[in-house]
Amino acid sequence: MAEKLNEKKVAFSLAIVAGIVYIVCAILVAIAPAWTVNTFGALFHGIDISQIAKESVSLGNTITGLVEIVVLALIVGWLFAKIYNSMN
Repeated sequence: MAEKLNEKKVAFSLAIVAGIVYIVCAILVAIAPAWTVNTFGALFHGIDISQIAKESVSLGNTITGLVEIVVLALIVGWLFAKIYNSMN
């Protein structure tokens, strides 16, 4: 029988990684907004995201986004582990 994943550990691991990535992204936008927009445009196959990017983001919106991404990652990580375990 294959080893089962611990749903809580997977969920929290993904939430921590997503939170770190979000914080790094927020720092990059604050330090070098034009470079960040151009770099992320390349990730989206050359789509010009500068047309939808904001000039600045408030600290409140950044914290709200961080909370949202962490909660979403918790749910996705838990669901992933649950589905993985059910397939064994």
